[in-house]
Amino acid sequence: MTQSVLILICAFVVPSSAIWCYQCVSTQPGCGTPFNWLWHWTKVCPENDDVCVKIIEKRAGETVITRDCLSSMRAVRTDIPADHYEGCRPAAVDLKLGNYVNNSIKELDIYRKYYDNTTWCFCFLDHRCNGSKGLTYSTPLFVFSLLLTMFYS
Repeated sequence: MTQSVLILICAFVVPSSAIWCYQCVSTQPGCGTPFNWLWHWTKVCPENDDVCVKIIEKRAGETVITRDCLSSMRAVRTDIPADHYEGCRPAAVDLKLGNYVNNSIKELDIYRKYYDNTTWCFCFLDHRCNGSKGLTYSTPLFVFSLLLTMFYS
């Protein structure tokens, strides 16, 4: 009987190598400086070696915080720092950005010079930046299997 319970437990243990990150912008409620994790769902990042990113952009008292996976930001941002390890660092400068554009509309921000200070924070080891390289399981199933083992032993 104990062997069948162990087989049942092993059937519901799922290996997982994806990381879970929040995806929001500080213009949404609860995503600002006092971050409220109850309002935002986590998202599974598409790549196995992904990193959670928090981008802090400041200009004259205005702060915009963006949270997402690094792989999602690579398509839209060119100022990603080369170092993706845990910690915060300033944005990279892209000298070629907007060189061949002749546009007189300054509101389009082609050169990405609107914000005075842009900081990228990377995390993959903290809570809610959790890289689940181990095994995950269903807690109710685990408790149920323990109860079965205790009653039938």
